[in-house]
Amino acid sequence: MPELPETETIARDLDAEITGRTIVAAAVTRADVLREVTPAQLVRRTRGRTIARAWRRAKLVVIDLDDGERIVVQPRFTGALLLDAGALPESERRFSTLHFDLDDGRRLHYRDIRRLGTVALMGPARFDEYSATLGIEPLDPELSAERLSVLLRGSRQAVKKLLMDQRVIVGIGNIYANEALWRAGIDPSREARSLAREEVDRLHDGIVSVLSESIEARGTSFRDYRDASGGKGGFVEKLAVYGRGGLPCPRCGARLVDTHAVDGRTTVFCARCQE
Repeated sequence: MPELPETETIARDLDAEITGRTIVAAAVTRADVLREVTPAQLVRRTRGRTIARAWRRAKLVVIDLDDGERIVVQPRFTGALLLDAGALPESERRFSTLHFDLDDGRRLHYRDIRRLGTVALMGPARFDEYSATLGIEPLDPELSAERLSVLLRGSRQAVKKLLMDQRVIVGIGNIYANEALWRAGIDPSREARSLAREEVDRLHDGIVSVLSESIEARGTSFRDYRDASGGKGGFVEKLAVYGRGGLPCPRCGARLVDTHAVDGRTTVFCARCQE
């Protein structure tokens, strides 16, 4: 599932490529990905609108239009926004669920193999209402170590589960929760409220560093994630624990544990150096 670094990469690419472009036409081929609007409404309300910017909120890619409406894309597991100049491979094109034709001849597709992601069109008030249900951005200066300590202190949940709760902190999924906790030397199954202040400081540093470094590497690709040009992310080569169960810990050499005991999700950690 695209997490913060992947959606940030997509949003930055689109902002550079399509800001100022006008949508001259739109078409929906798989209506089950739509939320908030019908296919006819999406086509009518986006036609002739100029794209003001593209940006990210949580794991969402948001495209602002000049009339204040927003195209809100949640890629989930296999979704991607692909910019096509007429040469999108058939292997990608056949999974296109909708597209927008731009005034420069290019086409922006929403491709989703499993069709678990969503595309919505929201006015400003509706988007603000939706955004208010989401937690704090982890790279926002507002999420200081002190603020993180407050969020953790009130929870009996496993710390990994809390990090992935989008109502508390947004953008962190399974990959980066595993990685941040390894960097901090913290057992993913520990109660969030049990962390000492020094551990919270390390966790805060781990969250910020792993997300920032992954953005620099344009995200992590295992199978389905692609950026707006169809390229893969390069951070997979820098993963310390995720996807490496049974291999040596990069820090201490012990065998990494791979378990589903924390919230049923794949959790990889070092039992020796994560306490």
